[in-house]
Amino acid sequence: MIRYLAIPLLVAGAAIVAAASPLPLVVAEPLVARQGELLRGTLPAGSRLLAIDAVPVTLTANGHYMLGIDRDATGSRRLTWVTPDGRSASRTLIISEGTWDIDRLPARLVNQNPTAAPNPAWEALRKAETDAIKAARAETTPWPFWQTPFQWPATGRISGVFGSQRIYGKVAAAFHAGLDIAAPHGTIVKAPIPGIVRLASDGPFSLEGNIIILDHGQGLHSAFLHLSRILVKQGDIVAQGQEIGRIGTTGRSTGPHLHWGMTWHGVKVDPQPLLPPMPPRIDQAGR
Repeated sequence: MIRYLAIPLLVAGAAIVAAASPLPLVVAEPLVARQGELLRGTLPAGSRLLAIDAVPVTLTANGHYMLGIDRDATGSRRLTWVTPDGRSASRTLIISEGTWDIDRLPARLVNQNPTAAPNPAWEALRKAETDAIKAARAETTPWPFWQTPFQWPATGRISGVFGSQRIYGKVAAAFHAGLDIAAPHGTIVKAPIPGIVRLASDGPFSLEGNIIILDHGQGLHSAFLHLSRILVKQGDIVAQGQEIGRIGTTGRSTGPHLHWGMTWHGVKVDPQPLLPPMPPRIDQAGR
């Protein structure tokens, strides 16, 4: 279920410290978010200068905002803003710890030989690929597509969840930074919300395979990996539910599935809590 968290106004019954004083406004009840969450909230219309620990956060004209909480973030943060009547305001954001799965994968998927000679050709190729991904995520539209309620990009078995610790053989690797949906080769992939195509590469990339990156506005991006086909091109504006590709197993993959990763200004967040229950699967493969 999507969480929209409204900052309370100064009204009778609101848990606000120093309500009798016009300045400052301190919301006593903390805001709680879990590790890896994309937190979406609302301030009263006319609020401005929202920041988290003094780092500016975009506010829409209707007072909506989003915050990405890193998977390994801990402790608390401080939200500050200016109210419609010009008062400084603040609220504490407390980060709750997540519980992460252990995801064991075949050792063959990672090089476990620490004495292996460097491979300059592969390193140059990989740098070019990661540079292309970074450049795609550096572009962000001011249009707030992210306010649209999310839909599933594909239906199938959930084969991997966000945040799980990956173990290749006996070697610990980076955590899994997305949601995996296993489905037959050729299954349709649709845009979960509107966006602008910032990358559409059927190279394929060495790890990601055929990849699409969508810009949902104001720093939020989706990446769709391991595709068998890409049905959009860079610069396209896609509608929610528009077909953008087909599930495959390109790149580093053990079988046909969609890896959907989401970032907010580079912070990796979990797409799954934004989604409704998965609808029944309709056989789409091969079309």
